[in-house]
Amino acid sequence: MPVHLIVIGVAGSGKTTIALELAQRLGCPFADADDFHPTTNVAKMSAGIPLTDEDRWPWLDAIAAWIRARAAAGETAVVTCSALKRAYREILRAASPETRFVHLTGPRELLAARIGGRRGHFMGASMLDSQLAILEPLAADEPGITVDVSPAPPEIVSTIVEKIGR
Repeated sequence: MPVHLIVIGVAGSGKTTIALELAQRLGCPFADADDFHPTTNVAKMSAGIPLTDEDRWPWLDAIAAWIRARAAAGETAVVTCSALKRAYREILRAASPETRFVHLTGPRELLAARIGGRRGHFMGASMLDSQLAILEPLAADEPGITVDVSPAPPEIVSTIVEKIGR
C-alpha cells in the first residue's frame, strides 16, 4: 500500500537532505515544500519576517494537493514541510489516510550551525528561534515517528526505513 511520508521539523533539521535520500531509497517521487511557497512568503522570510498562519494556509493547501495527486496515482511519495503546528499537520494528513510524519529533531546548537553553513537559502538563522517557539512536537496520537538528526544522513534514513517498515 502506498504511504505518503512528510518529513517535518524546524530549519536546519535536514528535511531536504533526508527526504531526498529517503525518496531515492524508496524509489518514489519527492517534493520540497519550499517549492510550494508563493513569492510573497519567500520575500517575507528572506527579510527575516516570520510567516503568519494566514501566509501558511495556501502553502499547506498546495502541498496537500500534491499529496492527494500522489495518492490518486497510487504512489508512495516523500515531501518536506516544516509543519510546526498540529493544525498544519492536520491539513496535510487530510490529503491521504496513508500519511505518516517523520519529525526530525536535534539540539538548537546543531540546527543553528547547519543554518549558518547554508548559502543561497531564504531561511536565515534568525528564523530558527521563531520556529522553535511555535513548534508543537509530533504527538503520540499522530501517525509518525521522531528521529534524532545528530547521526549522518544515511544512518538517519536507515532508521526511518526500519521504523516505518519499508
